[in-house]
Amino acid sequence: MERPAGFGVRLLANLIDGIIVGVILSFITFLFYGDFYKEDYTITDLLSTLYLIIVPVVWKGYVIGKRLMNIRIVKKNGENVTILTMILRVIVAGLLYGLTIGIAFIVSAIMVAVREDKRAIHDFIAGTYVKSEREF
Repeated sequence: MERPAGFGVRLLANLIDGIIVGVILSFITFLFYGDFYKEDYTITDLLSTLYLIIVPVVWKGYVIGKRLMNIRIVKKNGENVTILTMILRVIVAGLLYGLTIGIAFIVSAIMVAVREDKRAIHDFIAGTYVKSEREF
């Protein structure tokens, strides 16, 4: 594994992605439901999940925030991610984070901050890591 991306750049990429995609999904929610926010599971929840699974496969490990921060998700061996990889990373890991009431998510953040390879629980489940594309 070469040039693993650290906690700060990954956090910033997720925040950027959340803002950009969140605004778009809010408008879609408004079109479907007449309001910018719905508490119940909606079509935009499905679109958000599909975005996190499909876009990195099509865009070679990038989503909007990661592209802007010049980092991407790759398999541990450096190959591009697949649909199965992203399902493991998003859905299976998401279920684990939910089942542990967020404790596994906090552990993952600590892992990215302190581990040399910067891998979180979802990276171990999917066999991935987040690679910095910048040369230092």
